[in-house]
Amino acid sequence: MKPVIVGIDGSQAAITAALWAIDEAISRAVPLRLESVIKPTHPSPDDYDRDLGHAETSLREAQFAVELSGRPVKVETEIPRGPAGPVLVEASRDAELICVGSVGIGRYARSILGSAATELAEKAHCPVAVVRTRTDRPPETPVPDVNWIVVRMTDAPSNEAVLEYAAREAKLRQAPMLVLGGRPEELTESPDGEFERRVHDWHLRHPDVRVYPINTKADIARFLTDNDARVQLAVISGAEAGLLARVVGPYGHPLFRHPECSVLVVR
Repeated sequence: MKPVIVGIDGSQAAITAALWAIDEAISRAVPLRLESVIKPTHPSPDDYDRDLGHAETSLREAQFAVELSGRPVKVETEIPRGPAGPVLVEASRDAELICVGSVGIGRYARSILGSAATELAEKAHCPVAVVRTRTDRPPETPVPDVNWIVVRMTDAPSNEAVLEYAAREAKLRQAPMLVLGGRPEELTESPDGEFERRVHDWHLRHPDVRVYPINTKADIARFLTDNDARVQLAVISGAEAGLLARVVGPYGHPLFRHPECSVLVVR
C-alpha cells in the first residue's frame, strides 16, 4: 500500500503541507507518512545528535498537528539520511503522492526554488504537491468568495491524466474548475467554439464537477498573473514543471495576486 508522503523540516509550511495531505491519504485509504531527512554524514556525534533531535522534534510537531485535526488517518514517520532532493525522489518510487511546503523541503533549503524542490518537481516518479500557506497572503488583502482549481486542456498525450487529477481534486476539495484553452499555438484570435465543445464533452464524464472554460492563449502562470480570481490549486503536467517557479515564486517573494495557490505536478 503506497503512502502519501510529506517532507517535514520543522517549518510551519511543512505542517501546512501535512494537514493538506490528510484528505489525500484518507481518500486513497493509505497511510500518511511524514519524512524528515537528515544529513548523510556528520562531523561529530554532537552534530548528529542535533540533526537527529531536530528531525524527531519536527516529526512530533507535525504528527501532533495531524492528530489534532481529528481525522481518521494512519500516520507513519521516518527519518531517512541523504541529500533531501535525491532521498525524496527515491521515496517517490513507492508513493501515491509527495507533498512539500512552499518554503522548502529541508533544513538547508534556501527557497522553494532550491535544488531539492526543483529536483522533486522534475524527477519524482509520482505526483508532487507544493503547498502554499495562508500566511503567504499579504495583510488586509481581500479574499474572493470562490476558490478555484485551474488546469489546461491540450492535445498532449499526458493531458488526460492531468485533467482527471484536477477533477479528482475538485471533488475532494469541493471546488469549481477553471479549464484554460489548450496550447497557445492551438488557439486563434477568434474562438470557433471547438474548445468549449471539448470541455462540454469532458464535463459529461464528470457531471458532479463545476467546470468553466476559459479560451485563452496564456499558460497557467500568465493567467494567474493577469487575473484576480482566487485559485487554491494549479494542476500541471510533469512537462510543465518549469512553471513551478512562476506560479509559486521564490521564498520571500510570493506571487501577491495568488498567495495561496498551491501547485500539483502530475506524472
